[in-house]
Amino acid sequence: MPVVVPLQSASYGSQFRALGLRGAARYLDPFMNVDHAWMSGPTFPPHQHAGFAAISYVFPDSESGMANRDSTGLSNLIKPGGVHWLMAGNGATHEEVPAVEGKTVHSLQIFVQVRPALRSAPASTLSIEPQDIPVVSLHGVNLRVVAGEFAGRRAPGIAPADVDMFDVALERGAELRLPLTRGRSTFFLPVHGTVSVSGNDFGLDDLTAPVFQSSEMVSEVVLSAPHGAAKVMIFSGVPYHQ
Repeated sequence: MPVVVPLQSASYGSQFRALGLRGAARYLDPFMNVDHAWMSGPTFPPHQHAGFAAISYVFPDSESGMANRDSTGLSNLIKPGGVHWLMAGNGATHEEVPAVEGKTVHSLQIFVQVRPALRSAPASTLSIEPQDIPVVSLHGVNLRVVAGEFAGRRAPGIAPADVDMFDVALERGAELRLPLTRGRSTFFLPVHGTVSVSGNDFGLDDLTAPVFQSSEMVSEVVLSAPHGAAKVMIFSGVPYHQ
């Protein structure tokens, strides 16, 4: 059975709100935290990270892209549907703000552990354009391979961590059978609507997320949308136990 972990809500003024998986790293490992966020104005000044990767994924339905700049010298636009990795290594400073003033960026901010050899390496980046993210279309299911691999389709680039991240949209009544690999932690983050995870319903407003830990003796999870169209993010990775 999955562990059900709570999401925490946060807001800064009227321009930022988020639902975050925080304080649950021992269940999410190798992920450290995930923030599901809506930002309509500059919120965080330039700030530093070190020793892990900070990933920004802008949902395709976002009103605006995200303007990014960092201490590697990069200044770029993360378009709706695109993803950007900052491998912070021995230290990197970045800032991200909505590219269009007054428009809301709908995104995920994800912190994930990286391979030990990369934790003290010079900082680097990986940007993937929306049109380059593989899409797997099944019966009533649209799955974007943001990171990792699904059904033989692999996200481009060489990621610094062995993780999968899938953006899954299900039509009403659709079903997806997801194989689970023992030794990998897998968790599900509702984005909108209500998704059934092996018969248990989870919705955005429930502020909970189911986690199947790496020791689970479960070989498959069935996702479905019995109550209407739904969207869910799937995260999976090999834990470091650190």
